[in-house]
Amino acid sequence: MNTLGMNILDMDILDMDITNTSLLQRIKDLEKENRILHKQLQRSHSDRVQVENKYARDGYLLQQIIRDLEGSKSVLEQRGVALELASHDIQTIQSKLIESEKMSALGVLVAEVAHEINNPVGFIYGNIEYLERYINKIIELVHLYKDQYNPPLLIIQDKIESIELDFLLRDIPKVLQSMWIGAERILEIVKSLRNFSRLDESEYRAVDLHEGLDSTLMILHSKLEGDPTRPQIEVIKNYGMLPAVECYSGKLNQVFMNILGNAIDALVEQYDLIPDRPSRITIETKPQGENVHITISDSGGGIPEAVQSRLFDPFFTTKPVGKGTGLGLSISYQIIAENHNGKLSCHSTIGHGTTFTIVIPISQADALS
Repeated sequence: MNTLGMNILDMDILDMDITNTSLLQRIKDLEKENRILHKQLQRSHSDRVQVENKYARDGYLLQQIIRDLEGSKSVLEQRGVALELASHDIQTIQSKLIESEKMSALGVLVAEVAHEINNPVGFIYGNIEYLERYINKIIELVHLYKDQYNPPLLIIQDKIESIELDFLLRDIPKVLQSMWIGAERILEIVKSLRNFSRLDESEYRAVDLHEGLDSTLMILHSKLEGDPTRPQIEVIKNYGMLPAVECYSGKLNQVFMNILGNAIDALVEQYDLIPDRPSRITIETKPQGENVHITISDSGGGIPEAVQSRLFDPFFTTKPVGKGTGLGLSISYQIIAENHNGKLSCHSTIGHGTTFTIVIPISQADALS
């Protein structure tokens, strides 16, 4: 029994040794695996840190690129706006130069035409007086013959009746009077054309502004006259006692032409809509301190308030295509503000007409000082 018991005990001990050895081996294996996993974890952590650092660097670079792109976009937008403004300014300047050249060429042409018309008209006008005097003497002689040879011979009586001598004697003075009026009218037109054509003046001249206004009205006479489709446009002139004003008279006449032309167009348009409303343009001038004020008002339908703020913008027009360039009032504003150190303004009320006010210094030297 003792021997058997001891053998069993030895076997149990042997089994325990084997088990311990297995456990120790298992522990070693686990420790090894743990070390391997720990190293792998360390490498993974290092890789993760590297990736995070890389992402951080890439993110920073990306943000920097985005900021640079946004900055470039802003610069490009600013440059785009600047280029657009520069392009618009160039287009405006170019159009104004073209318009100015056209007006200058027109001024030269008008001056030449006026000069060519003036010479023959001067001959006609100068000789009408002599013609009237000679014809009156002939008429006196005819009346003397009628008084002395009454009744006349039959052949003379037949001729008197065939040529209607009594009618001729009554009508000749009327014809001469018409010739006087026509010749004076042509001389006034020539004078107006010569005044209006002073567009290339390089120096200020002291002039009578009323003369410029009257010249412009003379040129627009045919548009002011009525026709079968509308009545005549009435022009009321309330001229004050103005001194001679230093200005570029030809350029001021261009301003008068633009404003009066627009007023006429507004009245014609209004008559088509409201035939019973009177068509009237009122021109008023007055000195005020060191300036002169010129107001040109019409009884048209008025200008909407939203449009008034853009009246002096280049190329802005409310007229149909082909009816206007949109430069008239813009150039007028430039002439008054830049060339004459003055002001041009507009006040309009729907249904009550429009008024343009021009204010310019009497003396440009005083205005500059």
